[in-house]
Amino acid sequence: MKRTIIYIILLFLGTQYQALAQEYGVQCEDTCTHVHGIDMSHYQGNVFWETVGDNTKMAYVYLKATEGGDRIDEMFERNINLAHRYGLKVGSYHFYRPKVNQALQLENFKTQCLPGEQDLIPMIDVETMSGLPVNEFCDSLLTFLELVEEAYHQKPLVYTYRNFYNKYLLGKLDGYKLMIAMYTDEEPVLADERDIVAWQYTGKGRLTGVSGYVDKSRLMGHHKLRELRFRHH
Repeated sequence: MKRTIIYIILLFLGTQYQALAQEYGVQCEDTCTHVHGIDMSHYQGNVFWETVGDNTKMAYVYLKATEGGDRIDEMFERNINLAHRYGLKVGSYHFYRPKVNQALQLENFKTQCLPGEQDLIPMIDVETMSGLPVNEFCDSLLTFLELVEEAYHQKPLVYTYRNFYNKYLLGKLDGYKLMIAMYTDEEPVLADERDIVAWQYTGKGRLTGVSGYVDKSRLMGHHKLRELRFRHH
């Protein structure tokens, strides 16, 4: 009864009660109608994908495939096979290392991100400048994004943090869809007021079938999952 009362309060009073909601096990996807998803990597260990698939509020998952020039996520192959089997729309992402040769990083990503296995466009995770000057970093990143576009015949989704974008990437990613991470109750707004397709709203979500924390995201505003659909040629 207590959980039900808290749930009803949340429906009327919104996200300012998020901390209280988490205490009672009520999460964002319980209190809104947005399309929700998750991202996964080896950090989550062995995921019970059958259980995750039964949670119909999770429509999509981005799986870490690779990092830099030679790192492959050890759980990627298992995760992508089982995520598909249990009904989620799946995309793959690469953690970008600015000082590593871009062509080498692309070849690493291509070994894992196979077009025939993708439901969603590739995502590039941008979190570090690796000590490069801003201009050099931006040139490096844009070169890599162009290589990814050439390889997959579509622009990738770019994931980054709001503050990182505002400080280093302002005005640099016009034309690229954005997933923005910001772990607050209020929706993120970028300094240049760029449109945001998806918002990663927590790095400490909970999900039945996963031990430990899960990164959760949702589509923003009018955006639909079909906008992220991988176009097969």
